Amino acid sequence: MSTEKTDAIVLRVIDFSETSCVVTLFTRDFGKISALAKGARRPKGPFEAALDLLAVCRIVFIHKSTDALDLLTEAKLSRRFRSASKDLSRLYAAYYVSELLKELTEEADPQHDLYDVAEAAIRALDSGAAPARQVLRFEMATLRILGHMPQCNVCVECGKDVFAEAENNGGEKKRIAFGQVAGGVLCKRCRIGQRKVVLVTPNVVKSMRVFADAESDQWRDLNTDSQTMGELRGVLNYYFAALLGRRPRMQPYLNALYTAHG
Repeated sequence: MSTEKTDAIVLRVIDFSETSCVVTLFTRDFGKISALAKGARRPKGPFEAALDLLAVCRIVFIHKSTDALDLLTEAKLSRRFRSASKDLSRLYAAYYVSELLKELTEEADPQHDLYDVAEAAIRALDSGAAPARQVLRFEMATLRILGHMPQCNVCVECGKDVFAEAENNGGEKKRIAFGQVAGGVLCKRCRIGQRKVVLVTPNVVKSMRVFADAESDQWRDLNTDSQTMGELRGVLNYYFAALLGRRPRMQPYLNALYTAHG
């Protein structure tokens, strides 16, 4: 057993006994961990009220080499999520970030970049940033970092330039086939026989690329109309449901963000 220190986002807190709880944390240096926090439920416990959902804190824990829970020995609050009392849409968006972190990551699999993206998203949501854009940025960055990024440049099956094909395909009003199961855009020939294919405008696919780009902040000022945002939300709803094998619990609460996107 070894004592470790790191920054962490609180993803879940479950009562364990009258005085203790089990917490799920997404840490910067150790990935997702589950730990027993003894005394966390006492009025004057050892964690200084740091274990609130969505809080960011500095923790000390004893890492167990077996399958037993790690032991959380210290948690010092760095920042609490305060927008819950002001704007439910921001709270739902932050809950969604937390859910994806829990469901798409493995225990003890360090993901420094994903931690930074998640922490930035939660901080921005708490600071008044536009929820719809923050959620899209987090979703696309998560797909890219975890290796689930859909192919958005050429046909995922044959490598054909689907954008050039769409320009020449006036009969379908320049729409592009996106295969939820195939994992990206499809040309006219390759989409035949594919399951769960939707037709979207080229702007939807281009927006996905912009929101996923780690080297650019263009996503902050990207001019997207309500139709594009709505289609993009629909594509990602189905894509994440396919990855998880079920619809995320917080997904229905996101739809309202895209009626007046920002």
